[in-house]
Amino acid sequence: MPSYAAVLRIPHARRTFTTALVGRLSYGTLPLALLLTVTRTTGSYAVAGTVMALFGATSVFLSPARAALVDRYGPRRALLPMASLYAVLLGTLAAAAWRPGASGALLGAIAVAAGACTPPLGPTMRTVWIELALDRALLRRAYSLDGVAEELLFVSGPLVVGGVVRFAAPAAALAMGAVLVAAGTVGFVTSPAVARMTGGGPAPKERGGPRVVAGIVPPVVAAAGVGLSLGALDLLVLAFAEQRGHGDSTVAWIFAALSAGSAVGGLLYGAVEWRSGARVRLALLTAGLGLTLVAAGLASGLATLTGAVVCAGLFVAPALTTAYLVADDTAPPGARTQAGAWVNTAVNAGSSAGAATAGLLVAHVSPGLGFACAGGTALLAGAAVSVGRRRAPAVAPAEGVVEGVRSDPR
Repeated sequence: MPSYAAVLRIPHARRTFTTALVGRLSYGTLPLALLLTVTRTTGSYAVAGTVMALFGATSVFLSPARAALVDRYGPRRALLPMASLYAVLLGTLAAAAWRPGASGALLGAIAVAAGACTPPLGPTMRTVWIELALDRALLRRAYSLDGVAEELLFVSGPLVVGGVVRFAAPAAALAMGAVLVAAGTVGFVTSPAVARMTGGGPAPKERGGPRVVAGIVPPVVAAAGVGLSLGALDLLVLAFAEQRGHGDSTVAWIFAALSAGSAVGGLLYGAVEWRSGARVRLALLTAGLGLTLVAAGLASGLATLTGAVVCAGLFVAPALTTAYLVADDTAPPGARTQAGAWVNTAVNAGSSAGAATAGLLVAHVSPGLGFACAGGTALLAGAAVSVGRRRAPAVAPAEGVVEGVRSDPR
């Protein structure tokens, strides 16, 4: 089995991965930066929530379309215009909200435009890993490392924003995000590993189209189940803690425990040489997340709840890593970025829906029952993937994959 160090020893891997992470850090800083900026300038949480929802909707649901542009025209021709527009719009949003009294309608319009231009750096980096890591075991290590790094970015992003707002207006954190995404994208697309990817034109209709549709369903279903469960988990943990008289600082530690569990699970997952197929693992990992969340509903206190949340985290990064692997396996070379973006969209859309559903649940049921419902969602997703795997006809591997080892497509 290759090591994680072997992943970073691949030619051009360290430069490409590092610059992609710089750009993706912008996405980790944005939620808190946007929330604080709009709240401070308008004085309204309702307006801030609306602006964030508008940004999130356009960013998430247009992600596959933006990824399709990357597949068709290549990362350099597609990502540079997107990142430039995105950075300019974030800077415009920061300037408009720098002083109190900005119009909520104006901020919402800029946020919608920015969300529509969000460059898909994560899905594109996973496509680049396919080009760099030709061995299947090495690719799984690369995907695990990528998933863990992304998890850490979303943990460290709010901490970076917290440091900025101690010395400057919250809008400065938005401007910082614009700089990060611009600098990271320029460094990423000028890497030799990315520069040679010129795009493959539209995916073939007859050979690629049906396979993409059929093959993408299991990972999208699993990712949506994971997203729904995690979106509900945040509010359920908060309700559980408040019911027992604990403050926000305690809840923050539980959220950190979830991220820590996910990071550990992702590293362990990539280190094991699995003999079962990726779809089998996808069903089991998604169901495992569901079972641990159901068990969390039986927790008697915060200590046991934290332990259950850590166990749940162990399944998160492996489940999403496997979903990306399955999506990649079934997608033709001309649609791999788009396939990964559909998985990413399912996670984010599921998370938003889970948060909204949990908001209704906690008003009418106990947190314990809410945990059971969240876990049941993941269990159903795992069962659906398992049933779909047994019923699906055998499908040949995507072009460039032969007996578990990728042939060089160049």
